[in-house]
Amino acid sequence: MSAVCAAGNSIKSSVSKQFVKDIFLTHVRHVRQERQSRWLGYYFTKLSTPVYLARKENYRKTVLKPLEEIPSLEERLKERNAPDPVLDERIDIGFAKSKSKNVDLQDRLRWRKLCKASQKLYIDEDKIQEIDLSAVKKEWSDSDGLEALRNVADHYGIFSDMYQHGYFTPHVPLTIRYDYDDDYVSPVHSGNILQASEVTKAPHISFDSKPDDLWTLVLTNLDGHLLNTNSEYLHWFIGNIKGNNVKSGEVVCDYLQPFPMRGSGYHRLVFVLYKQKKKLDLSSMKKPAPCLSLKERTFNTFDFYKEHQDFLTPAGLAFYQCTWDESLTDFFHNVLNMQEPVFEYIEKPLYYRPQVHFPHLEPFNKYLDRYRDPKEIKKEVLLKRLKTIEPFKEEPPMPKYPCLHKPDNYIFSWQKRDMMLERLRLGKYRDLRPHSAYPQEDNQFTYWIKA
Repeated sequence: MSAVCAAGNSIKSSVSKQFVKDIFLTHVRHVRQERQSRWLGYYFTKLSTPVYLARKENYRKTVLKPLEEIPSLEERLKERNAPDPVLDERIDIGFAKSKSKNVDLQDRLRWRKLCKASQKLYIDEDKIQEIDLSAVKKEWSDSDGLEALRNVADHYGIFSDMYQHGYFTPHVPLTIRYDYDDDYVSPVHSGNILQASEVTKAPHISFDSKPDDLWTLVLTNLDGHLLNTNSEYLHWFIGNIKGNNVKSGEVVCDYLQPFPMRGSGYHRLVFVLYKQKKKLDLSSMKKPAPCLSLKERTFNTFDFYKEHQDFLTPAGLAFYQCTWDESLTDFFHNVLNMQEPVFEYIEKPLYYRPQVHFPHLEPFNKYLDRYRDPKEIKKEVLLKRLKTIEPFKEEPPMPKYPCLHKPDNYIFSWQKRDMMLERLRLGKYRDLRPHSAYPQEDNQFTYWIKA
């Protein structure tokens, strides 16, 4: 009897285990099929098996596009930002380009003779030859220089900010020079950088012109308006200029030196020379001299040209970039009679975890500086810098090889690294660098890790 009971119990337990195992596997199989059917976009229960298998095989062709047909992010952005062929069409508002004359055989022979003559002239390598750079510059400006100037101005966004969809190719070269002192001048090229102390006085401007031609010269700042980003400040306006004599023109607005605000970066100062069809009446735009009101100097080139486009055609262009220096502090206070605006980027304070007594795997000095007052650190660095400066001598430059000799008067390893950072003027020691309008980058020392 006991043997029969034992056999019955063993059969019952084996049947129950197999039954539970079948139920579990069946449930897992259904769950997988349901998930797979949802991924394919339809339910398995609604389709017969042959149809389901056929759609499963051709899933990539029927449901999803091939990978080659899916546009990339760059293609989508290009399609989204594509210019409108009607609204965004650029208009040439300048003079028509002169047609290139056909070169005949006589011109080619003449050019070959000139090349041979110049080759004989400079064939002596031992003799130093003198080249007339002014003639070379004039030849370059007459051939490709003005077209290159248009491309540079287009790269800097001059035309889009002044004339929106309009542009022009300058055909009158402008020679502009600022007198820096009795011995030096600051020329204006195509986008060169000048400091505010170099452009305090009105520049000398010269260009080629017939005696009976009339011109208008305008100097504006595209990036300096304090209240409206779409407006400009008018720094100089002279109309009805006869020939190339700028002093013969009518001064509509006297010259005011550019004043880029501290922290606002480089400002684009643009000279535009317009050719007049007739003498214009500019009495409504005339400003009292000296005009020190920034509100009265608010100007918009697009509106000005739109009003006088029947009588003015842009012919010459020159521009430079101006940056802030220490002389503008006195200019704002004593000339414009206003407080000097200073632009700073205020970053959000970083979150630091609460300080602990025993930080694990943390640099000792950096961990302590992290929880110090930043003003206290700057004061400490400033006192170090003042010890090396004499009031009546020029500030010494940074050494060319600051880490040539390794420091040996340290006790701990973190002190050695701190001394190296002080020599390189990195990390918290950036304020030890000499003040300059062109700040020094941190990546000049490729062999040292930034702090």
